[in-house]
Amino acid sequence: MPRQPRFVLIGHPQHVIIRGNNREPIFYADQDYQFYLDKLKQA
Repeated sequence: MPRQPRFVLIGHPQHVIIRGNNREPIFYADQDYQFYLDKLKQA
C-alpha cells in the first residue's frame, strides 16, 4: 500500500527523521553531519 501524501502547511516547520537502511548510522564523521546540516539550512 503506498504511503499517504504528507500534510504540509506552508511556513510551518516539518519534523524530519533520517535513518540509514536497517537503522545503520548515516553519519560516520562530524564532517558528514556538518555537511548535512549546511545543506538543510540552504533548503
